[in-house]
Amino acid sequence: MAASALFRRAIPAGAEITRWHASDGWALRRFDWPAEAGKARGSILFQGGRGDIFEKYLESFAHWHALGWSITAFDWRGQGGSGRLSPNPHCGHVRDFGIYIDDLRGFYADWAPAAAGPRVVFGHSMGGHLILRGLVEGAIDPDAAVLVAPMLGLKTPVGPVIGELAARLMTKIGDPARLAWKANEKPSRTETRESLLTHDHARYEDELWWQTAKPELMLGPPSWQWLVEAFASTRRLRADKRLGAMRVPLLMLIAEADGLVDAKAAIALAGKLPDAELIRFGPESAHEILREADPVRDQALAEIDRFLTSRVPPA
Repeated sequence: MAASALFRRAIPAGAEITRWHASDGWALRRFDWPAEAGKARGSILFQGGRGDIFEKYLESFAHWHALGWSITAFDWRGQGGSGRLSPNPHCGHVRDFGIYIDDLRGFYADWAPAAAGPRVVFGHSMGGHLILRGLVEGAIDPDAAVLVAPMLGLKTPVGPVIGELAARLMTKIGDPARLAWKANEKPSRTETRESLLTHDHARYEDELWWQTAKPELMLGPPSWQWLVEAFASTRRLRADKRLGAMRVPLLMLIAEADGLVDAKAAIALAGKLPDAELIRFGPESAHEILREADPVRDQALAEIDRFLTSRVPPA
């Protein structure tokens, strides 16, 4: 068993889980795993996707920690251990994605001055969208960024325009904070949740283990308002003219067969960035590239390590 696999179902002894308070007093659950003394390579701020908890990425954290990186993460407001924004604790709701950006801006402003450089931000799925939006809007200013299966468009059979219109209509005829569907990552009867996320059954079972160990951290489907905001925020970001002026070096890992986010939208957006590298995976990868079977995951980690070595040399 690889050393990193030892951390998949246990918080590392050197890590600490605390609370960080936003400007309005809201408490967000925070994870910090400092690099070992004398081995500091830099600092990573890693942000997961909708419904994620940072425990899902402990195996990858262990990989980077072994290379000397300090690792920090927090659960987005309204999910994980960072409270809820809906009366239904299983509903992933937010009124406005700007709330996420405000939290990211405030957290980064507190984290960056004390974080040993170089500083790199990572974002998976919704986290990738919010990291890129934070970069474009000047909310964060790291030395480099890595986006993994970023949510730069939603995968929908009706297309983004009709999808957004339908979601907006549903917020008008009922509670916007209600569940958009009953279960799973999307309203589909032909794909299981596991097949949407990973081909690695053992890694999928790790998430189920955490669901049993810490059921209070788990989330279900999004609200209709979350969907409206996801469609609107990704639409605005794709059209943002500031993308062409974004100078932070960026690595983007895309799963072309992704069933949750629009890989084609991400690839098209990457072409608007002046300093972006694009790594594409085929049918061998589902949405959670860093929790995929070893051939995919190992390649993804190797590409990330190469990128960090070439673009953010040690301070």
